[in-house]
Amino acid sequence: MKVSGWPDIIDRIGASWRETTEVLDDWLDDPNTGESLQQHASTSPDGIDEALGVAAATHERGSWARTPINERQLVLNSVADAIDGRVDEIARCDAINSGVPIAVTTLMARELGHRFRATADALDDTRGPRVLGSPARPVYLLRLPLGPAMIMTAWNASTFIAASRVASALAAGCPVVLKPSEWAPWGCQILAEAIVKAGVPSGAFQLVHGGPLQGSQLVADPRIRVLSFTGGQAAGRTIAATAGADFKTVQLELGGNNPAIICGDANLRQAAAAIAAGIAKLNGQWCEGPGRIYVQHEMHDELVSLLLVELNKLVIGHSLDFETTFGPIAYRKHRDRLIQQLNMLRDRGGVIHQPFDVPTAGWYLSPTIVTDLPNNEGLDELFGPVVTLYRTASDDESLYLANHPSSGLDAYIFGENIDTCIDIGSQVIAGEVRINGTHLADLGPNSAQTFWDSAGIGGHAPTAEMIELFRGNRVVGVDDPTAEM
Repeated sequence: MKVSGWPDIIDRIGASWRETTEVLDDWLDDPNTGESLQQHASTSPDGIDEALGVAAATHERGSWARTPINERQLVLNSVADAIDGRVDEIARCDAINSGVPIAVTTLMARELGHRFRATADALDDTRGPRVLGSPARPVYLLRLPLGPAMIMTAWNASTFIAASRVASALAAGCPVVLKPSEWAPWGCQILAEAIVKAGVPSGAFQLVHGGPLQGSQLVADPRIRVLSFTGGQAAGRTIAATAGADFKTVQLELGGNNPAIICGDANLRQAAAAIAAGIAKLNGQWCEGPGRIYVQHEMHDELVSLLLVELNKLVIGHSLDFETTFGPIAYRKHRDRLIQQLNMLRDRGGVIHQPFDVPTAGWYLSPTIVTDLPNNEGLDELFGPVVTLYRTASDDESLYLANHPSSGLDAYIFGENIDTCIDIGSQVIAGEVRINGTHLADLGPNSAQTFWDSAGIGGHAPTAEMIELFRGNRVVGVDDPTAEM
């Protein structure tokens, strides 16, 4: 197993760090060069079973759940401090595991400590039980941890996703088992080290590794009571079916091929700049990015030309170069899958527009625009720097096609009349609809986003509400002797 200066993949089970005992067939590569860096590592089935046993015992004892909120807040803030000291390491690891330019992964790494601090602050609103009765007849509404929580992350933003979910679960009082994507474990390894260093009690947080087989073992175990998964729809459907057998609480963020509607009065130059930026974000490996663009016939060709101009402004290069604005695809299998999908779209009549050549070494793929497909082709999510453009006759037709099939996660509207855009946006079946922009940041400080239809189960929510994913209600009190029923 080559390491070459990158983090060792080791488990945290109970109170000890342990070397992973198994390896998988694939390797973590440098996506910029194709050089193999480290073989995929896996926790043994017995190791996973032990981790689950520790989590279940921790929950049954209630030691973390009964830790006073002010002490839990101190621990979460200590985690934030520990993460802040390792931002550069996390950013570098994530830039190699995902191919995303380090200027972007650095911004994301700087947010991790903030996630833990914001979660600690959100606990201020949940101190003690809610009183429902009276001194003579006490009744209390308790918010209690559901039980051991499993967090499974996607490879495109593994550490960012993990920090948010782990912070919420720990704040709720749940023992956490984190399994990062086997394609992007390094940032989560550093995150786990920071969590342990900060004093999170043994048993309240554990780290295991592996691929789908190890994930299946975790999902199927009845000791897990709540799970959060970010990834593809096929895996999400399997997880939902398996978790349903034990009535687990689940949050599934599964993505989708997000529509963008170009209204008849849109400023095409501004729309092209925003869509190009959306194509480039995370090198197109962004579940909320624009995927299928609906534009009226007379505007189609100009939009294509403007998009190619905007995409040509990208600086393609090494993901560890701070000047790079567009890096390689995360790993070879995914790059090859994207090329295969593009070839299929070409065979179905699509015209492929790729504005520039890419380096021959590594897993690069030019940003791509596909035009001239029939409206019923190319509707599946590609999860890469690819958009498909479709010609429509009107805003109404664009809206209809955007909803058939619905994506459920995000959508985009471009137009000069904001009232019209908001009206159209309110009819798109998606949890978040952005007007005249494609930024990553939430639209507002209390933004809440449901995963509609095939985009998953649950949603994004403000920090305080994310904690509630991992808790349940329990009412305890003296019965009312005067009740009629």
